[in-house]
Amino acid sequence: LEFLPEPWRTRVAGGNTGPGHLGYWNPNGVNRRDALTPEGDYIAGSPETLAQYHFDAHDIDYGVLNPGGLYIGLSPEPDFAAAYCSALNQVFIKDWLGVDNRFRYSLVVSAADPKLAAEEIHKHAEHPQVVQVLLASGAQFGYGHRYYHPIYEAAVAHSLPVAIHPGSEGRGVAGKPSATGYPGSYFEWHSNLAGSYIGHLLSLVAEGTFQKFPGLKFVMIEGGVSWLPPILWRFDKNWKSLRMTVPWLERPPSEVVFDHIVLTTQPIEEPSNPKHLQQILAMFPADKMLMFSTDFPHWDGDTPDFSLRMLPESL
Repeated sequence: LEFLPEPWRTRVAGGNTGPGHLGYWNPNGVNRRDALTPEGDYIAGSPETLAQYHFDAHDIDYGVLNPGGLYIGLSPEPDFAAAYCSALNQVFIKDWLGVDNRFRYSLVVSAADPKLAAEEIHKHAEHPQVVQVLLASGAQFGYGHRYYHPIYEAAVAHSLPVAIHPGSEGRGVAGKPSATGYPGSYFEWHSNLAGSYIGHLLSLVAEGTFQKFPGLKFVMIEGGVSWLPPILWRFDKNWKSLRMTVPWLERPPSEVVFDHIVLTTQPIEEPSNPKHLQQILAMFPADKMLMFSTDFPHWDGDTPDFSLRMLPESL
């Protein structure tokens, strides 16, 4: 609240933060029930406890803080969305990053007004612990749409990758959660989140985003991995016969993806036969496209040793 100007301070203090939740029920809750200190405090609730009970406990050299509240960026009220994201950034930059040098930070911006988002990036991008720009994966358009270009231009100017995080599909001004509408349960909704990632990947490549911004890296956090090779096979095949419609795309889409897009391990797919996953990972350059993510303290988060068990020794 202290970083919010009026009238937004009064609004948030009264409990109104914009786009509401879709209301799906997850019996596990959002966060792990054991992510507590011996005193019963929430480990991720303060920089001190996060440093002691997560970073120290797991011998973590550094980790990227991805704050909640991304859905605010999908508010139809662009000034409120920008102000809220700015306040969120100030909390972490001023109250968290100085506590532990192992912390890195994802700068949250709202896509409701790309010009305001670009201003927020320019304001904080030179902080040494700010390492990427973070957007909601729920969106009005595919992220290749030129509407978003001011965000990419600002990110590239500071050599920051742009990342998306799932969970906001269907909220605020975003489209429906899936191509078929509204899922009937949290289970269905959660299982289908990779769908929006596929859509954004196709949009970014087909609409020439990386031709205009050759220095841009795009991070798809927590969107899964195993869907990538089959969609690239389809993408490359269609490009051969339809490339006239995208004259700026002068090489196979898969090559563009390999150079500009990275994925994260959480939630790694877990087939009953682990060799099947390893075969999938051999179908694209996972050695340069796959990054570790923990998703702590969420209910389905992974520890490093768990993720490594799923990967071939070569990775």
